[in-house]
Amino acid sequence: MTISAETASPPAANENIRYLFGPVTDFLMLGGGAIILLPLLALVPLKYEFQVAFGALILANFINHPHFAHSYQIFYSNFSNKVSGNGYSKDLQYRYIFAGIIVPIIIALYYAIAIRTNSHVAIGYTVNAMAFFVGWHYVKQGYGMIIVDSVLKKSFFNDSEKKSLLYNSYIVWIFSWVKTNQIVQEKNYFELKYYTFDIPEELYYLLLVMSIVSTAYLAYLLIRSYAPRVQNLPVSGIVAYLVSIYMWLLFVTINPLWVFLVPALHSLQYLAVVWRYQTNVELRRSDALEPFEAPLAKIGPRYRLRVASFMLFGFLLGASGFFLFPFLMDQVIAYDKELFGASLFVVVFWVFINIHHYFLDNVMWRRGNPEVATNLFR
Repeated sequence: MTISAETASPPAANENIRYLFGPVTDFLMLGGGAIILLPLLALVPLKYEFQVAFGALILANFINHPHFAHSYQIFYSNFSNKVSGNGYSKDLQYRYIFAGIIVPIIIALYYAIAIRTNSHVAIGYTVNAMAFFVGWHYVKQGYGMIIVDSVLKKSFFNDSEKKSLLYNSYIVWIFSWVKTNQIVQEKNYFELKYYTFDIPEELYYLLLVMSIVSTAYLAYLLIRSYAPRVQNLPVSGIVAYLVSIYMWLLFVTINPLWVFLVPALHSLQYLAVVWRYQTNVELRRSDALEPFEAPLAKIGPRYRLRVASFMLFGFLLGASGFFLFPFLMDQVIAYDKELFGASLFVVVFWVFINIHHYFLDNVMWRRGNPEVATNLFR
């Protein structure tokens, strides 16, 4: 999720809006919860790995899977207008067509050919590709969170600071991916072997040095920028940025148990923005408010029903995409289970959704999308 400060203009109607939901809620959902939970999880012995993984899987049903589903709900809403360019720039129109139509076709064709030719190695590499895009998505969302909070606090970054924030996140993300490839050469993912790449030691240490230098320079810029205006410090956004890049990517190898909870924490960060976005969409409808005592108004039942329906449908869609459909296909479609394992379509669906989600978000939250400024900040 990358949101530009130029696109994200604060609301004219209410100049006092400074949070998505509130200071405590924003802090906990955007990254503060990770600062509390992950150190506590480090105290849990590794022998309880199964219990932690099982608990994280249950949690994913209510946080992680709906966050993926919500991106589909928002992206494909009024999709005909988006692909026809009705109210959207040509660049954005083409991006919607590419991410919404062409990308899923390419991924589906790749899997169809790999399964048809019994190439378990080709499918195994897509798990590594998922890690690549997921990491990229994490850092872009961390950058988006700090931009959102800085806009709400009316404490904008200049171009040099924004570039430093973005470049630093990319450098650390690439280093973390290289580090993972260096540590893990072959592993199982739902009984399917997936493979990593041989990384030269020289590249590893070069990226390590670049990450350290980039982090130090960014710290210098932020301290110089916020020293005279500390009262407008976007604390939740800064925490979200640091947590997304360092705690979730770079330092996740400190404790293997962190891997299980990081997706849920990332999704919680995402839900804070998506729920604020969607509630604003519903509030803008003419029947959202009912007359109360003039000139006041109160939230109407139709608004509450639509918001609840959006969340419920996200839960059902997520459960279907991650469990119902793949498990059903694993039972009814014949394939070589000795070669691919017993959960081939679970792998296919999970990887497909994770990779496609990156492309959807790259369009929805990018600079110039009129829906962002209209429905997120107003």
